[in-house]
Amino acid sequence: MASRQQIKRRTQSVRNTRQITKAMQLVAASKLRRAQDTVQKPRAYAELARTILTRLRQIAADESEFRLFTERPVKQRLVIVMTSDLGLAGAYDANVIRALITQAQADRSKSIKTSVVAIGRKAAQAASHITGLHVEAVYTAMPDKPTADQLRPILSTVVGLFADSRVDQVDIIYTKFISSINTQVQQQKLLPAGFDEVDLAEDIAHADVEPSASTLLRAASLQLLESQVYQAFLEAVASEQSMRMLAMKNATDNASDLIDDLTLEYNNARQAAITQELAEITGGAEAMK
Repeated sequence: MASRQQIKRRTQSVRNTRQITKAMQLVAASKLRRAQDTVQKPRAYAELARTILTRLRQIAADESEFRLFTERPVKQRLVIVMTSDLGLAGAYDANVIRALITQAQADRSKSIKTSVVAIGRKAAQAASHITGLHVEAVYTAMPDKPTADQLRPILSTVVGLFADSRVDQVDIIYTKFISSINTQVQQQKLLPAGFDEVDLAEDIAHADVEPSASTLLRAASLQLLESQVYQAFLEAVASEQSMRMLAMKNATDNASDLIDDLTLEYNNARQAAITQELAEITGGAEAMK
């Protein structure tokens, strides 16, 4: 059995750890409240942007002139992966990295080369250890609510690779925020632009476009693609804060339980010491008779 002094030191150490995890829980909860408001407001716009791209692609007179809409056999895939920089968010990073590994393995079985644009230090670290995966670019220390100027280099890199036919398809792997206790890893196709899997509403499916679909495609395609990347990033940030808050809450609760166990162990050790001292005193008194 550990000595009372050892138990006391360990209890103090756990108390210090609990203070840290509690503080991190409160910080994550505060950031989550802001992230929730931020992610919900543009979500409808991002979804509408996908349907507009689909409709424009359907009615464009000649898609071949728009390099971002060109369908090619997939021999080179680029994956944008969004994770955290710091970790300490439960299974948040592990779930995204697992999806990346699954995609890389599937591509390898089909002789498709896979490259990565990593957003977040954890994504970069994981990608560097996955066999056959080439890291095109790494972006870290991104703010929770990036501006267009901060996101544009990412989109420029991706669009440049696709337009130059260096990659044939671009996907995004991120974590979608559903609620404060529910998140889900998503893989979404970004390029070629236009999304056949999106169901068009009746008003959009039969909408007329002026002056023409081709003109609008030239003017709006990059902005609409940017909205997809921006929304995915906001979803990832909200999910990260949600899972970090839950992870730190669990750590705080576990620390409290451990402190209770150590306190009980300390009291038992103290009681045993007192009993031992009483027994020695009684034995000494009997010996003196």
